Amino acid sequence: MKKHGTLKWEMAVPTIVAGGNNEKQLYTDKNHQLKDGNLIITIKQEGDHYTSTRITTSGKKEFKYGRMEARAKIPVGKGIWPAFWMLGSNISKVGWPKCGEIDILEYVGREPHQVYTTLHTQDSHGNSKNSKKTEIKNVEEGFHIYAVEWTKDKMDFFVDDLLVYTFQPETKDENTWPFDQPFFFILNTAVGGNFGGHEVDNSIFPQQFVIDYVRVYQ
Repeated sequence: MKKHGTLKWEMAVPTIVAGGNNEKQLYTDKNHQLKDGNLIITIKQEGDHYTSTRITTSGKKEFKYGRMEARAKIPVGKGIWPAFWMLGSNISKVGWPKCGEIDILEYVGREPHQVYTTLHTQDSHGNSKNSKKTEIKNVEEGFHIYAVEWTKDKMDFFVDDLLVYTFQPETKDENTWPFDQPFFFILNTAVGGNFGGHEVDNSIFPQQFVIDYVRVYQ
């Protein structure tokens, strides 16, 4: 497969908004940095609120099919919710979840040693019936590779070399398979929320989501 190379983070755009899903953080343009070749998202408690960063390649780098992977070290602790995911580039026209969502990595600190991979489609009405939770004993330790191999027929999800989930619906239409168009990347860490858990351990902060690279092979 052709390697597109590591995405250049200076091309990504931080979004200064609060998160959805009843999350507690505020996304800013001051909670990330490039250091020693890594993109570092720092999650902080600042007074009575939390701050983080959400970075997207929307309108800059979008991809259809291939192997999408990130090598990253996740933040940990109750209330933390890092993610490496993709959204359909037509979201502004058709909305969510009809645009499709590919969650390559989600981790919630209240469930140690567990990694989620999920597809959201109109057919699932935003629920996570197309989802897999996998126990990875050492996921909190050091860097791991989180990847999806995406073709016109199916998606295979990996943590390091382990195949953790395959999504291959029998019927492929706009409601079950919106994955026949370009998607863009998102990297962020949320705090709390419906999925992250409403109980937050404030003693864990600051935390860091450290991304060595994002690569695409086609």
